[in-house]
Amino acid sequence: MSTSTPPADRAWADIDLAALAANARTVAAVSGARLLPMVKADGYGLGAVPVVEALEALDPWGYGVATVEEGATLRSAGIRRPIVVFTPMQSHEIDPCQAHGLRPVIGDPDGLEAWTRATDQPFHVEIDTGMARSGFRWDDAEALELLGNVAKRPSFEGAFTHFHSGHDPDACGLQWSRFEVVLGRLPQRPSLVHAANSAAAMRGTRFAGDLVRPGIFLYGGAVPGHVPEVVVKLRARVVAVRRVDAGDTVSYDAGWTAPEPITVATLAVGYADGLPRSLSGRGTVEVDGRIVPIVGRVTMDMTMVATPGPLCLGKVATVFGGLVSLDHQAAAAGTIAYELLTGLGVRVQRRYGRTT
Repeated sequence: MSTSTPPADRAWADIDLAALAANARTVAAVSGARLLPMVKADGYGLGAVPVVEALEALDPWGYGVATVEEGATLRSAGIRRPIVVFTPMQSHEIDPCQAHGLRPVIGDPDGLEAWTRATDQPFHVEIDTGMARSGFRWDDAEALELLGNVAKRPSFEGAFTHFHSGHDPDACGLQWSRFEVVLGRLPQRPSLVHAANSAAAMRGTRFAGDLVRPGIFLYGGAVPGHVPEVVVKLRARVVAVRRVDAGDTVSYDAGWTAPEPITVATLAVGYADGLPRSLSGRGTVEVDGRIVPIVGRVTMDMTMVATPGPLCLGKVATVFGGLVSLDHQAAAAGTIAYELLTGLGVRVQRRYGRTT
C-alpha cells in the first residue's frame, strides 16, 4: 500500500471558454436568431462572469439569470447588456431591479400592476402554455384582457413561453400555437418574442422568434441530433493506490467485494465536490487512457476505482469530459447534465483555458 497527502489541486474543472463560445455560435447559426444566453446558477456552475465575458464577442442581445442577486453580480462586473431575471418578480424586488437596471419577468396581475405603477423600465411577460410552473395562463381571458391594457406601453418589451419538452417538436408545436393565440389577441405585439431553449433552438427557425435562450448546449450538454464541443472536464488526482485480494471489500458498508486480486486507486473527489453518490458501483472514469469502474461507495471527499494495473500517485483522472462524456456520466448517475454541472462544489477549482 502507498499513500500521499493530496496536493493542492486535488480536484478541478478545466473549462474551455472558446468551446463555449463556439457552441453559442452554432446555436445562432442554426436558429437564425439573436442570443439570450442563460447564465443562471453561476453560469451553470462554471462561473457566470467568465462565461459572460467569453460570450460578449458574439454580441448577444442580453443574458438570462434566475435571481436579482445574479443580475447584480453581472452589473458589478461591468456587464451593460440587458439582463432578464427569469424567476417571477416579487414586490420587494421592484426597487433592486430598478437600481441595477434588470428586466423582471412578470406572470401575475399583482406583479404587473405593481411594476407598471412604480416604473416605466422594461419588463417581460411570461405566458404559461403548458409548463404549469409560472406565468399568465394562455387560456385565461381575464389575464389576456389585463395584458391587452398594457400591451402598448413601451416598457412591455418582451413576451415568452417555456417549452416543457424542447426535444419534442410536436409538444413544442402545441405550446407555440397557444403562444401565438395570446400574441394575436394583443393590440400590439411586443418587440421581443422568445421561447426556444437549446433543444428547440437547434431545430432551426420554427420556434426561434426574435431571441433564443440557449443553456445546456453552450456548456457542453448534447441535444437531440447535435453534439456540442466539450466545455468542461472534471479532473481529480490519484492520492492512494493499493492492491486488494479476492474477497476484500471496498468503502463504506463493505459495498463492493473484489472478485479477484486487483488494484484500487483512490481519487480525491467525492460527493462534497459534486460527484453524485448514486455513481457508487455504476459510474466510470478515465484514468491513464482507460475507462475504469467506480467501486464501492462514493464518499464525501474520495472515490475508489478498480484498475487493471498499477498507477502512479498523482496521476490525473477525468471524471467526465473525456472518454466518459458529461451526458454519459449523468445518465449513469440517474440524472441530467444540468445537475452535474450546477452541482460542482466550491472546492473544485475552475481553471479557464483550452482543455486537452
